[in-house]
Amino acid sequence: MNILVTGGAGFIGRWVVKKLLAEGQRVTALDDLSNGRLMNIDEFRDNPDFLFIEGDIKDRGVLEKVFAGGFDLVYHLAASINVQDSIDNPRTTFDNDVTGTFNVLEECRRHGIKMVFMSTCMVYERSLDEAGISEIHPVKPASPYAASKLSGEALTLSYYYAYGLPTVVVRPFNTYGPFQKSSGEGGVVAIFIQHDLEGKDLNIYGEGTQTRDLLYVEDCADFVITAGMDSRADGQLLNAGLGRDVSINELASLICKNKQRIKHVPHIHPQSEIEKLLCNYEKAQALLDWQAQISLEEGIARTRDWIAALVR
Repeated sequence: MNILVTGGAGFIGRWVVKKLLAEGQRVTALDDLSNGRLMNIDEFRDNPDFLFIEGDIKDRGVLEKVFAGGFDLVYHLAASINVQDSIDNPRTTFDNDVTGTFNVLEECRRHGIKMVFMSTCMVYERSLDEAGISEIHPVKPASPYAASKLSGEALTLSYYYAYGLPTVVVRPFNTYGPFQKSSGEGGVVAIFIQHDLEGKDLNIYGEGTQTRDLLYVEDCADFVITAGMDSRADGQLLNAGLGRDVSINELASLICKNKQRIKHVPHIHPQSEIEKLLCNYEKAQALLDWQAQISLEEGIARTRDWIAALVR
C-alpha cells in the first residue's frame, strides 16, 4: 500500500511510520516541523519506501500536490497538541486541528481515500468509577485543544455518513515512550525521567492525585495502524489505553526513588485538569482484537533506557 502519515515526524507519527515501513508499506510523511523533528525520522532517510515532505496541512496548494502521490490510506496525526498553548492562543489550535483536518478530509474525499483521525482522551469528562471511560462516556471540552479535537472528530465522522468515505476516529489515552520530548507539559513520563537522570526535582502540578492511563507508544502505533487496515473500524470511534490508571504521585515514585526530590507546585491550568483518566478499551478489543502489550513498568524502563542514552 501507498500510505500518507500527516504529522509523520512527530512523536507518535514516527512510530506509525516505522511500523508501516517494517510491514513493507510505502510511506510518505508530511510535517511542518512545528512539533515534529527531523531527528525522529533520521533512521528512515535511506529507506527507498520512505519520503518526507515538509509542508503545512493548512496550505491547500501543498495538500493538492502531496495527494497527487495516489495514496491508499491516510493517517492524520498532524495537530497542535499542547493544552496550555491552546488556552493562550486558541486561534492557532483551531486553524491546525479543525481547518487543517477539513483540508485533509477534502483531499481524501476527492480521491476516495480512507482516513484515520487521531483524537485524544482529553475530550472526556473524568472517569467516575473503575469501569473506566468508554466511547459513550460524556465529553467535556475543558480547553480549546479538546474542543478542536471534538470538532475534528465530528468532521471526520460526517464524511463517513454524508459521503460514504471510510473514516475512523481514534482516542488514545496518555501516550509516552522513546522520542517524546522531555520539555513542555505533555510528556510527563519523559520529563520525570529526564529530571531524575539529571538529579533535578520532579515537579507535580497540584496535589498529584490526578490519574492517567499511560499507553506505551508502540502499542499506540499498533492500534492506530490496525484501525486503518481493518474495515470493521470504518465509521467508528475507538479508545485505546492500558486499562490501568496511576496517580501522578505514584508515577513520580515509580521513576524517582529519592522522595525528597518530588515536589508539588501550583497547577498552570487547573480549569482544564481531568482528575481521573482510566480507559475502557473493550470496544477496540472486541472489534479489532486489540490489546496493549507493554506494561507500565516495562514501558518506563524502555523510555528510561532511551533517554539515558541521549544524555550520556
